[in-house]
Amino acid sequence: MGGMPLNDIPWWRWRSNVRSALHMLSDPVFHHECWLPGREGYGDVTDAVYRLVEDTWLDNWSAEKYVGTVFRDSGEAALVDVAVLRVLRIMHQVGADAAVSAYLEHHGWPEAVRAARDAHVLLATNDGEDPDVPPRSLDVLRIMTRTA
Repeated sequence: MGGMPLNDIPWWRWRSNVRSALHMLSDPVFHHECWLPGREGYGDVTDAVYRLVEDTWLDNWSAEKYVGTVFRDSGEAALVDVAVLRVLRIMHQVGADAAVSAYLEHHGWPEAVRAARDAHVLLATNDGEDPDVPPRSLDVLRIMTRTA
C-alpha cells in the first residue's frame, strides 16, 4: 500500500493497542465469529476497551493530547474520541463484566461500531495498511509490540 510505517510514531506500541481495539470493536463479523462464541486469542469487549484506554487514559482526556505521539493529527484524534465516548457509554450502562451479547444487543452498539470503524479506517489507512483485513489475535499483537 505504500503508506507510512506504524513505528514512525514515537508511542507506536500504544498506537498498536488502540488500533487493535478499534479494529475489533469496528467489525460486526468479528463480533459474531470470535467474541460471541468466545474464540480464544481475541479477548472480549472489555479487553478491547481496556486496550483502547489503558495506557492513553482516553477515558479521562482527549486523544488530542496525543497528537504527534500516538495519533498523527487532529483528525485521527477526533475520530478516536468519538469512538471512545460511544463505547464507554455502553460499557458504563451494561457493566464491564457483561456478556458480549449485552453489548451487541445494546441500542447504541451500531453507533459505537460505526464510530470505531471510522477511526479504525483512518488510522489503518494512515499507517499504510488495509483496514478490511480481519483483526489480528492478541498473540500477534504481543509479538508486534515486543521490544527488540
